[in-house]
Order: sequence, then structure tokens, then C-alpha cells
Amino acid sequence: MRDTDRALVQAATAVAKLRCRSDNHTVAAAARTTDGRVFTGVNVFHFTGGPCAELVVVGAAATQGAGELEAIVAVGDRGRGVIPPCGRCRQVLLDYFPSIKVIIGPPDALRLVPVVELLPETYVWAEHQVEVPSVPRTGVWPMPVVPGSRPAAED
Repeated sequence: MRDTDRALVQAATAVAKLRCRSDNHTVAAAARTTDGRVFTGVNVFHFTGGPCAELVVVGAAATQGAGELEAIVAVGDRGRGVIPPCGRCRQVLLDYFPSIKVIIGPPDALRLVPVVELLPETYVWAEHQVEVPSVPRTGVWPMPVVPGSRPAAED
């Protein structure tokens, strides 16, 4: 890992120590853009679900006009260290930043891994979109045809 990658881990660790002090915020993340800017954020836990720290960072970077993110790391509160992204975050990171690298591993063996390696046999949203045929709109709903049925008698 490069010094800039270690600095990214340090940034996320500092945010975790400073801002993750309740059950509502338990993970901090830091991401670096290709031009070297660093963005941080924390998760927003709620029993109905909520964004993970990585997704908060993606949003924070977008609001600041950041371009491509090149690296990201998540750090748990209470000294839990670097934690890997959940499945949803992996998918979002792949969809938005297919070349992003994720810092993972134990404290003594941290490494940068391309997000695509965290999602073998991944679902690529763009590859599974059906082209909608151009159908003229008539304003009338088509009546479905049920096999073995006959039209209703007109009175």
C-alpha cells in the first residue's frame, strides 16, 4: 500500500473516533478521488435501514463535485479497524466506479483490491436492461388474451 492509502485509513479512523459515538453511527469511511481529494462520512443506522458509510461518502463527494473515486475504506467504531463493504455497497461502488479499489484486510496486512474482485460473477445492471420496443401509445389498455377463453358476449 502507498502512503496515500495509509492516509485514507487514518482519515477514516479519525472520523470513526470522533463521530462514531452512538448506535446511530458505527462505521466511518473515507474515499479518495483521482485528483487526490479525500471525502469522509459515517453510516446512518435506523431500524428501517439506512445508508452505509461508503454510500454517505459517495453522496458527499458528489455534492462537492468530485469526479472519479479511486479508493475507499471503511473503519468500524470502538477500534474494530478496517471492515469490508457489505454486498449493497460493493454493488453500488461497482456500478458507479467500476475501477475503484477497496482497502480491506487485517491491520497488519491491509491491501487494495479492485471492487470487481469483491463481486465475482457480479450483476452488471447496464448489461441486463431490456430495450423497450417502440410501441405507439393509443391511450387504450390492451385486453389480455387468456388461452382457452372466449370474448365476453355483448349485451
